[in-house]
Amino acid sequence: MMQKRSHLYSSMIGASDRLLGLMILSLHALLIWGGVEIVNIGLFAVHYGLFLLWQPVLQKSGHINQQTIFVLALGGIIGAVLLAYFINWWLIAFWIASLFAIIGGRIFSGESARARLPNLLAASYLLAILLLWVVPKLLQATDDLAAAEFLLIYFLPILPLFILFLSAKSDGQAHSENIDFFYTLLLFLITSIIILGSYAIGVIWNVHYIQLLIFAVIGLALTLIVISWLWNPSATFSGLELLMSRYLLSLGLPFEQWIRQIATHAESTSNADDFLHVAMQELAALNWVTGLTWQANMTDESIGETSPNISTFTFGDLHLTVYSRWPFRPAMYLHVQLLTQILGEFYEGKRREEAISETTYMKTFYETGSRLTHDIKNILQSLGTLTAASQQVRTQEDDARLLNLVKLQLPRLNQRLAITLSKLEQPSIEKKQEAKVANWWNTFKQTNLHQTVLFESPAHFPNVDIDTEVADSVVDNLIQNAIEKAKHEGELMIKVTLQPGENFCVEVSDSGSPMPSKTAEKLFKGHVHSEHGLGVGLYHAAQQAAQAGYTLSLINNVEGNVMFRLAADHVDQI
Repeated sequence: MMQKRSHLYSSMIGASDRLLGLMILSLHALLIWGGVEIVNIGLFAVHYGLFLLWQPVLQKSGHINQQTIFVLALGGIIGAVLLAYFINWWLIAFWIASLFAIIGGRIFSGESARARLPNLLAASYLLAILLLWVVPKLLQATDDLAAAEFLLIYFLPILPLFILFLSAKSDGQAHSENIDFFYTLLLFLITSIIILGSYAIGVIWNVHYIQLLIFAVIGLALTLIVISWLWNPSATFSGLELLMSRYLLSLGLPFEQWIRQIATHAESTSNADDFLHVAMQELAALNWVTGLTWQANMTDESIGETSPNISTFTFGDLHLTVYSRWPFRPAMYLHVQLLTQILGEFYEGKRREEAISETTYMKTFYETGSRLTHDIKNILQSLGTLTAASQQVRTQEDDARLLNLVKLQLPRLNQRLAITLSKLEQPSIEKKQEAKVANWWNTFKQTNLHQTVLFESPAHFPNVDIDTEVADSVVDNLIQNAIEKAKHEGELMIKVTLQPGENFCVEVSDSGSPMPSKTAEKLFKGHVHSEHGLGVGLYHAAQQAAQAGYTLSLINNVEGNVMFRLAADHVDQI
């Protein structure tokens, strides 16, 4: 049963515009036909009940519990009884002023013109009935508005009826607007000034009410115009708006000075913990702070002395306890909360900087180690080839060829191993080993004659210097990959071709099966899955080539022709 009542109440809350129209109509009935005391009480009870159903405090809550319904009903009954017993024109005047302020506060926060229209109509009705019916009753000046009485009684209710018409034509979806407390309070104060000002002028001057109303409205309008001009006089001269903003942001200390100091400390300190300690010292130096305690990064620290006035603030992993000389007012609490949030933002920024620096260091360390591992792997593969060749010796002629191969390979392997060891000792220092393309090609071809690889070169070599270490490492890696591929796919034709042209360009191809398309897309961009290795060789080969000014690319990936190209940047297209 209680769930059904809660659902009924929630559905009635969803019809906010309809309840607003009914509430205004009940108020109109109370003002116009509530002459008898018992009728006044009954009409006011109906009006107050509709107000409780419409009120925007619980507007956003679709489900309410039994305790909330009980408290709301009890408060409504007590309020209705008290207001009905003490009802008079003064009470009605300020009640209408309160309704006008609440509805007006919703107008300024409406999401669309369609959502604001019912509130505009309701606010127009309340202001009209207040100035043309209630205030004249207070001044006993109803004869001055006798001509408008017919319009007030029979034509003014068209506004709430139009609200009902709009709610019937709507799609039935509930919409709720936030209430701007500042505008609500401002509208209530302005309406109260109109009521009290009109009453004071009417009693003191004893003038016609129409004249009195003109004086009150024009005077208030001029006052608002002056205040609005003083709020923001021009684009080059700031007014009350800037003063109010500075007051709200500078409770206890200049806000700009705090930001400047915190930013300076964030730039000068080396790590997040040092920054937090210095920033807390700045906060503890304020005259209204006696001490601070904070927890961050699994550490507890404190500065100053404790006091009975304790305020706690939390931002991320930073938990701050402030001991002040006096209790914080609401505005002061919000101000300190803002300072804590700014401090926490800078602290989190410093922690992110440390994390990024650590990640960059580990990435550099990892890439350096991976590249050196790749170089050593190529050297070991060359040694493995020499070992395999030595095991195949059968005649003295084979011994002679093996001896020549060892004489060619060992100095080159020794040189590459020395370079790798120097990188391991000093990874930040890169030493280039440069030579002409023709010299490198002849040496590289001679040291790989024992491989089942076909070498092709043009009649005229490019007359440029190249980094022989990069060329050896990358082309060796491509050849070893092709040889490893041949072990699983059978006999393959592996070809190394030096292209003619003004720039260095060498291509390594095989007649095996192509790579999977997904693997080819990720090639050179990161580590890829490899069935016969770590999947890092080509990635680091591409990185090494790029750092030396070369480009490693897969230019063909079809059955029978898988081709890689190592070329200097801005290579001539063949």
